Amino acid sequence: MQPGSYLSSLSDYRALLPYSLLGLVAGVCSAFIIMGFEYLIAFISELWVGPENLGNFESLEPWQQFAIPVGGALVLGLVFSFISPQDREVGIVHVLSRMHSHYGYLPLRNAIVQLFGGALALGTGHSGGREGPGVHLGAAINSSIGNWLNLPNNSQRILIACGTAGSIAVAFNTPLAGVIFAMEVIVAEYSVVGFTPVILSAVSATAVRHSFTVNAAAFSIPTVQMASLLELPYILLLGIITGATISLFIAMMKRGLLLSNYPLLLRFLIAGVITGGLALLSPAVLGLGYDTLNGVLLGDIAPAALLMLIGCKLIATSASVSLGLPIGVIGPSLLIGGCLGGVMGYLGDPVFPELATEPTLYVVLGMGAAMAAILNAPLAGILAVVELTQNVLVVFPSMLAIVAATLTTSIVFKQRSAHQTVLRHLQREIPEDPVSLMLHQTNVTAVMDRDIAILPHQLESAEEADSWESVASWCLLLREGEALYLVAGEELQATLADEAASEPCDLTEKDLRRWSVATVAPRATLREALDKLRSETAEAIIVTERGFPAETAIRGVITRDMIDQFYLRKF
Repeated sequence: MQPGSYLSSLSDYRALLPYSLLGLVAGVCSAFIIMGFEYLIAFISELWVGPENLGNFESLEPWQQFAIPVGGALVLGLVFSFISPQDREVGIVHVLSRMHSHYGYLPLRNAIVQLFGGALALGTGHSGGREGPGVHLGAAINSSIGNWLNLPNNSQRILIACGTAGSIAVAFNTPLAGVIFAMEVIVAEYSVVGFTPVILSAVSATAVRHSFTVNAAAFSIPTVQMASLLELPYILLLGIITGATISLFIAMMKRGLLLSNYPLLLRFLIAGVITGGLALLSPAVLGLGYDTLNGVLLGDIAPAALLMLIGCKLIATSASVSLGLPIGVIGPSLLIGGCLGGVMGYLGDPVFPELATEPTLYVVLGMGAAMAAILNAPLAGILAVVELTQNVLVVFPSMLAIVAATLTTSIVFKQRSAHQTVLRHLQREIPEDPVSLMLHQTNVTAVMDRDIAILPHQLESAEEADSWESVASWCLLLREGEALYLVAGEELQATLADEAASEPCDLTEKDLRRWSVATVAPRATLREALDKLRSETAEAIIVTERGFPAETAIRGVITRDMIDQFYLRKF
């Protein structure tokens, strides 16, 4: 018996208990894959800087700071050149795209490319983040579990959300921000059924991280709070400047995306040369930059160096991401925002010494504002700030800075999130309207008419129909084992009533309304059924197991009218 037969209750999107159990499993799986990814990055990084200076590319000689990212880009370019284009799609963009176009199925091939390609890119100092790759890895491992268990495809959305939440929770020790990120950015929906397993995934992932790590905090952040309400205009200004900076980052990404038709090896080498060249100006541009961000939080870096780092990070990261390197943007956005906040904190102190708060507050607010603006996820940004600082006193000012940043990016400069920008370039618009979300989260078994019979197109006599105690709603006609079309049961019965009882009867010669058919598996969602109706210009869907057209394999029938009536009842 297939594993999925034990979990058929998951075809109901409201099946809270089974989904909750899946959430716990998903969090554990996400935690292990993310920790493995981090160890792989560290292993590669140690080859250059040694275990005692992990991530400290600033300690290298200038020629090494240039050569390592260039060499890493060359190796990646050569390897990726032998991988098919569809297999080297990675990151959050890949997850969002597959959720819509392939109904949540994430191939393991792409995840393997992400695992080793992302580790090599980040381990050789390229300016990017591990969180985007982590989201892909967490989502992919749980999508594969769902596929192995033969779960309904509507459950894949929840599994992907659970993997996302667990990945973010492990990366930053921010379980609540991981939950909101998954719901706000990945699945774009809020429901009790959706939240519960995702919360459990974040909890179990965080528990695994704490079991293996003594201090799971991503950054060392002292306790800070706003000194006076008179700081609010300055905090608003920080949000506006951060939003404008992120808008510049996205605009630079768009320019880089114009080179997507260049040979892949050339694109990777351009990214490597840009990063290596900028490292000669500001070595802190290399790698994840978490050690640098901790220095910014502690006030150890001068304003001039922060401004130089902001400029270099903007160029290096936007180039690396847009030219196709398998890295993310969340980590760099935190560093860019933190540096902006650090500069604003330094500038405000001598101008308003009686009002100024410690610069660390502005660093934290800048981090949250930049993350929210680049993802267009204000709520996730607010919660990330709270959990990173473990200080609810920053909620009030962070709300102002984050809203100002997101409005500046989306309204003033009319920029989409970084991931939506790439999707738009790829011409893969992801619909987020309520009807589309409902179709994605509903299994075909919730709508189908199960009253279906199979008939050969040639009856020995019309008397065969008299053996039916009651006619089925739908009849599928077969010819030599091949499905012909559907007919309505009542119409067929009325036609047979006029036939001579003992005469052979060829149903294909009767004047019956013929419904052309396509097939989907019982795992399918209503979105898949509707797409199949359109792509195959069919009028009805047969829900069938493998072995079709055997009668035991057929589960039911769906028509476009059934789908329409279903979502009309919902809305």
